[in-house]
Amino acid sequence: MSLAEKIGTIMQRPGQDAVPKDDVPWWMKYAGRGLGTAGSLVAIGLGLWNCVGIVIGQVDCLIGGMWQMVAGALVIVIEAPCCCLFIDFVQNFSDWVEKRPYWNRAALYCVIALPAIFLCPGLGSIFGSGLIFTTGVIYGLMALGRKATQEEMISNAERETNASVSTPSSGMRSTLVDNAVPMSITGSPKAAFDSGV
Repeated sequence: MSLAEKIGTIMQRPGQDAVPKDDVPWWMKYAGRGLGTAGSLVAIGLGLWNCVGIVIGQVDCLIGGMWQMVAGALVIVIEAPCCCLFIDFVQNFSDWVEKRPYWNRAALYCVIALPAIFLCPGLGSIFGSGLIFTTGVIYGLMALGRKATQEEMISNAERETNASVSTPSSGMRSTLVDNAVPMSITGSPKAAFDSGV
């Protein structure tokens, strides 16, 4: 058993299957979870800093800071439920989100990160919400899945090339001009105009 597998069994969530169901690399899973946890803590702190803007009358920074703190709290509830053991429903909610596809989490993180940046476009909002947005990007990459091997890509390209030679309209290199029906010759438009037609 490799060191990564040993760490994976130690870091395993309660009730999680020992055999992974997807082909996402282990380092990407830990990158998403780690950046989500650390980034949400930073987002909460910088959101609190943005709320101090009310002292000089920046109401939009107060709202943006509160939004950023709520977004950070939501991300930490999903990514690190161990930080919120005192709340009853956190583990159930985290398990429910864990069963969803990765693209759901990616969309959620990217959407909740943007309003704080638009409300208070300062360095604190950009950096704090940017970490949450980057976590969403990592989960989006996880949703795309693993890249095919070089042999699979070569065989798919050869198959597409052979298919385009046999049937010109179904290949990946077919264009509108190659598949166009030739026009019939009817004569020049000037001759038709001169004859009075």
